[in-house]
Amino acid sequence: MTLTTDSRQDRPHHDAAARRSHVEAAAYRMRHYALNMGEVQGQGYVGQALGAADMFAAVYADQLRFRPLEPDWEGRDRFLLSTGHYAIGHYAALAEAGIVPVEELESYGSDDSRLPMSGMSTYTPGMEISGGSLGHGLTIAVGTALGLRHQGSGARVFNFLSDGELDEGSTWEAAMGAHHHRLGNLTAMVDINALQADGKTDTVLRTEPVADKWAACGWFVQRVDGNDVGALLAAFDAAAAQAAPEGAPSVILCDTKVGRGVPLLEEREKAHFMRIEEDEWQLCREQLAAGYQGETK
Repeated sequence: MTLTTDSRQDRPHHDAAARRSHVEAAAYRMRHYALNMGEVQGQGYVGQALGAADMFAAVYADQLRFRPLEPDWEGRDRFLLSTGHYAIGHYAALAEAGIVPVEELESYGSDDSRLPMSGMSTYTPGMEISGGSLGHGLTIAVGTALGLRHQGSGARVFNFLSDGELDEGSTWEAAMGAHHHRLGNLTAMVDINALQADGKTDTVLRTEPVADKWAACGWFVQRVDGNDVGALLAAFDAAAAQAAPEGAPSVILCDTKVGRGVPLLEEREKAHFMRIEEDEWQLCREQLAAGYQGETK
């Protein structure tokens, strides 16, 4: 079976409150999916998945054009996960989008699973590139956006990066290349959670003033609270409004909190790769549900 219409048709774009509620509900379910997957292994990059869930939801539940049952549809927008260790969050988005069956999430990280702990395009439907060593995603996104423009395609390219990835020189080479080629069909989104494998981002390699650096590379720059769905949607709207076959590429810098929605995990000192005890998983779910219910009253 092949879907003949793309995914954007059933989204509540005209009612702002309904649109925001739609994305927030998607992010809530995605956080639950991430916890369920994390429990399979007892550990992992759960904090990043929780922190970035609003970003993933804003893209997949509101922005991205795709066909769930035809993930290789030529007219699709491309979402490139540069940070392969965020795959758990991406799988949650793919399940919410209907590209990966929700029940398949139980196989996360297991032998012969289509959902390995780091993103692999050869295994997972909807995973455009393989992730691992950081600093490659934006380079691939630039090539993808340029290729689509040469083909006369109206598809857009979205690239998800992390603030730690901004340490990589190849990222800035790609940023300059995107401006040089005037890739107005490219939007980068950076998860700024102030944490990376070796410690706090500003103590490993200070990248601030990061917005000024992107602007100096010729990008249309916005910085928002990445856990505020309303702010995210406004930023994506502004990026879409100035998108063009030839024009300034866009970047949305998203300040997020690792473990967002689960207070127990938000306060973890070692949060880059979390070990969560067996008796804590249900508490995490209860805290997530309590917070969401409180926000929606």
